Amino acid sequence: MSSPAGEPILRCADLWKSFGPEGRRVEVLRGLDLEVRRGEMVAVLGESGTGKTTLLHLIGGIDRPDRGSILFRGRDVAAAGAHERAVYRNRDLGFVFQFHHLLPEFSAVENAMMPLLIRGEERRRARQRALALLQELGLLDSADRRPTELSGGEQQRVAVARAIVGGPALLLADEPTGNLDERNAEAVFALLFDLHRRRGMTTLFVTHSARLASKCSRVLRMEHGSLTDPAGSRYNVQAGTTQVPR
Repeated sequence: MSSPAGEPILRCADLWKSFGPEGRRVEVLRGLDLEVRRGEMVAVLGESGTGKTTLLHLIGGIDRPDRGSILFRGRDVAAAGAHERAVYRNRDLGFVFQFHHLLPEFSAVENAMMPLLIRGEERRRARQRALALLQELGLLDSADRRPTELSGGEQQRVAVARAIVGGPALLLADEPTGNLDERNAEAVFALLFDLHRRRGMTTLFVTHSARLASKCSRVLRMEHGSLTDPAGSRYNVQAGTTQVPR
């Protein structure tokens, strides 16, 4: 998949994040830089515990960095207040996690339409949009079923519908196939790839699978709290290139 030449939509610069009590804090991100351009499908490849999920939580405004900036369309998400970050998550982002996190008391279509209801869209219109998307994903016959009545692959497809129903500018996918068997994992990734291509989406995909990562337009590796390109050079967003690791 070739990399399109869209303008930067996301720019993270000198991100630092640590966890733990004073004196025993563990640095997870160490001066990390990242730039994602409109239309790209960027894979962040790394083993469990390397900070991939931490990075997505910072980009998603779920957590704040200790230091550094996260510019989304020129707006610093890291410096925004709680309400502004909540609006940003609802209107600008879509999330797909390793586990589907569907609300068990609601049907598939109700789960899929939830982001639209949160932003205040009229219920009937929200349902119509969600049903149209479920039909596109081959789930129309399961629209009124609850999550416990769906297979693992179906649950994750509903989660994908929920993530993209509002037309997010950026989709964040955190090991979205990691909780599935090989057949369903392939199907869900193929679905994400197809949606990305057909809808002109911008996607940041984190995974430990080099095989899946290789299908994306660009691959970066998470190592020692920062990102490197496949050759092992450290990615530097200010220079717009890579540099030898420090």
